[in-house]
Amino acid sequence: ARQFQLSLEQYELFEELISTRVTGTPTQYLIGEAPFRYLTFSVGPGVLIPRPETELLVEAAMVEIERLKASLHANSQAVSIVDLGAGSGAIAISIAHEARRRSLPVQVVAVEKSAEALEWLRKNIARHDVDVRVIHSDVSDALIDVKCDIVIANPPYVPNEASLPKLVTENEPGVALFGGSRDGLEVPELFIAAATRLLKPGGLLVLEHFEAQSQALEQILIHDYADISHYTDLNQRPRWLTARRKER
Repeated sequence: ARQFQLSLEQYELFEELISTRVTGTPTQYLIGEAPFRYLTFSVGPGVLIPRPETELLVEAAMVEIERLKASLHANSQAVSIVDLGAGSGAIAISIAHEARRRSLPVQVVAVEKSAEALEWLRKNIARHDVDVRVIHSDVSDALIDVKCDIVIANPPYVPNEASLPKLVTENEPGVALFGGSRDGLEVPELFIAAATRLLKPGGLLVLEHFEAQSQALEQILIHDYADISHYTDLNQRPRWLTARRKER
């Protein structure tokens, strides 16, 4: 095994980090970073730590962008994507980054109402040098009269009475976790209403949700959406869906 010689300053910092971790601070907050797909994002108090399962939503968005580029947008028109409740920007920035690498023209907008999260969002946009437009707004008031091809969202969806690890509840912002009601659907319904307003006919909604919400969400979506498909996360639990805005 390799041996490392630490300076006194490095040793003291290491001890401080270990002590802070033992008292319940997430490792990602301690080191100030979290991995997500092909990038690393700056994170800290005030913003949700990106989760691996959310990476699956980005993949679904990229598949749709490729499909649109091959058909409807063959004339080089950019595919428009809105990320509602963008947080650290992991979703929006990953889409912009991966689209650029694949030479896919996109217009990405990130909507976030939390001033604390907004700082991390802007920091990560600068860090990865991507073209993402930021809107500081509640999702219900954002982008009035704008239409887009894809809405993607990881809204606060945890039922208010659900039990989460103390590591999560005592550190990450509750406003980014809890869905505002007993079933956790109050906030997701607001996000769906915003998506319904924003999406063009035939546009795609990609939505993360709590594992017990699939059926309830389908009932909410069924009036305005078709082709509702449900997907599991990395642990095979119901975690996200796609739905296509009905052509009317």
